[in-house]
Amino acid sequence: MEAKDILDGLAARFGDDVLKTSAAFGDPTIVIRREALGRIANELRNPPHEFGMLLDLTCVDYPERAERFEMVYHLYSIQRKLRLRIKCALDGATPVVDSLTPYWKSASWMEREVFDMFGVRFEGHPDLRRLFMNEEFEGHPLRKDYPLRKRQPMISLRK
Repeated sequence: MEAKDILDGLAARFGDDVLKTSAAFGDPTIVIRREALGRIANELRNPPHEFGMLLDLTCVDYPERAERFEMVYHLYSIQRKLRLRIKCALDGATPVVDSLTPYWKSASWMEREVFDMFGVRFEGHPDLRRLFMNEEFEGHPLRKDYPLRKRQPMISLRK
């Protein structure tokens, strides 16, 4: 099964939940509705597709858009030696998307990083808390509107 066949099959199976497919920069890419992420991830994880590896997930901040954040996932199928990129847009006011930890355990730390740096909430994540910044840290430092010289509260190292 070639990349085009996979993209066409997903577009046919999920209909309006698939907004666009392409092969930008050599990687097949599917742009989907946020609500369909879990269902499409489940489809891709299992046979016949067998994308057994979640290589990476990240967030991109587009402050000028109504759907400000875009989640980007990179999957890999060892059997097919094929990469696949999934993208979905999130609302800027309440960025929430399903967690992919039920499908790939490696999503846990990556989702915590995106939560910490961008403020995206992952529904169903088993342990969603800050990863890099301390609990008292205010805001999300990779958002493009985060003030460069923002002062943070002092934390006590003694308990």
